[in-house]
Amino acid sequence: MSATSRKRSAQRGVALIMVLASLTLLTVMLAQFQEETSVEFASALSDRDALKAEYAARSAINLSRLLIAAEPTIRKKVSFIPNMPQIPVWAFASQVLGAFNDSEGAEAFQALASVDIAEGKNLGLPDASFHVQIVDEDSKINVNGPSRDDVASKILLAAELLGLISGPQYDEYFDGIDSDGQHTDRRDVCSAFVDWVDSDQDQFTCEPGTAQFSAAAAEDSHYQMLKDPYPRKNAAFDSIEELRMVRGVNDAFWSTFVEPDPDDLVSRTLTVWGSGKINVNTANAQTLLAVVCGGGTGPVCDGGEQTGLFMGALAMMKAVMPGIPVFASERAFVRTMEGKGTFAIIFEQLGVQPIKFNSKSQAEKAITVKSQVFSIVADGVVKSGGRETHTKIHAVVDFNGAPPLIQRPPPGPQSNAATAQLDAVIDLLQTKSILENPGGRIVYYRVN
Repeated sequence: MSATSRKRSAQRGVALIMVLASLTLLTVMLAQFQEETSVEFASALSDRDALKAEYAARSAINLSRLLIAAEPTIRKKVSFIPNMPQIPVWAFASQVLGAFNDSEGAEAFQALASVDIAEGKNLGLPDASFHVQIVDEDSKINVNGPSRDDVASKILLAAELLGLISGPQYDEYFDGIDSDGQHTDRRDVCSAFVDWVDSDQDQFTCEPGTAQFSAAAAEDSHYQMLKDPYPRKNAAFDSIEELRMVRGVNDAFWSTFVEPDPDDLVSRTLTVWGSGKINVNTANAQTLLAVVCGGGTGPVCDGGEQTGLFMGALAMMKAVMPGIPVFASERAFVRTMEGKGTFAIIFEQLGVQPIKFNSKSQAEKAITVKSQVFSIVADGVVKSGGRETHTKIHAVVDFNGAPPLIQRPPPGPQSNAATAQLDAVIDLLQTKSILENPGGRIVYYRVN
């Protein structure tokens, strides 16, 4: 074999190796490109679904505001009960707003209203749905009352808090040593709530029916002795979660007195957004027990059998007329608790002893039968393939001072001049309603 032949034989296969190397490199590049593209595509789909879910939740928020604003109109149609107080239409939000939801929500609406919406237009959400829950914050104890810095607000909160936590069945929560190595009794917790909110530097002594102050210790003495010290706020709470900063509010206190069921807003007893008065028609039994025991005395406040009977009597009264407010006025509630009035017979039949209020007038001033501040929690849902995207919005809406919804009267025989004058008045009222939204004023808004 010549030298040239041997050289060619030695170079044979180099081209194949180069081709294989190129293919390997291209395969790696293609795999990396495909992975990056898949990730970007999945991210784009996720962002798209998250945006759709957010707008589904926002739709639920706006529809809920419309439902609450329409309550006076709905109440006028209920003419069979004279002097009807505010109807809790928000408790039926899921069913009433079902027409604007997915097919499952539409079925719930049709079952409630007994109407067929098959021919309806612009109803429902394509490829999206929402879950909504509305609860009136005025059905809860407002811990921001002392931020007004008047003695009456401090005394009212102290009485309601002590009414909430004073039952002997809760002794175990206040007898031991807390995680900070200190003993915190009921009055310490009560005083801590008041002192966190009021603007002064004096320690409030939590004694029901009194307005005692003590400067024996600086307000910040407890918090400054913590492992990670921080000062008192001396201003109103901004959120429910901020309550955890207050002395004595540990996990056990939270799950017992603040939020017994995290998935049920109705179970919460405290609020930072309420108007100040507690709606006795919508408050839960635990809150009503705090109200009556904070403003009066009776066996129901002892934490024994009478307490359970009291809870049962309240549940029975609300079951008599579901969806219809039990108490027509603040005075009607006080009279019922005293064993008088229409519904007092339920208390009597169950053996519930009446409440003796310290002051009837003060008891009536602390309660109401109309709610103005509402929490709306909407969860927008988008299902795409095997993926489910959720976006939750929590909005708190204040309807204090909100103008009524403007309704155009049904067509009738009117002159052109009268019609033009009516249109001008309605346009003026609608312009005012835009400036002062009938849907209330949003005071808290959070997107998760």
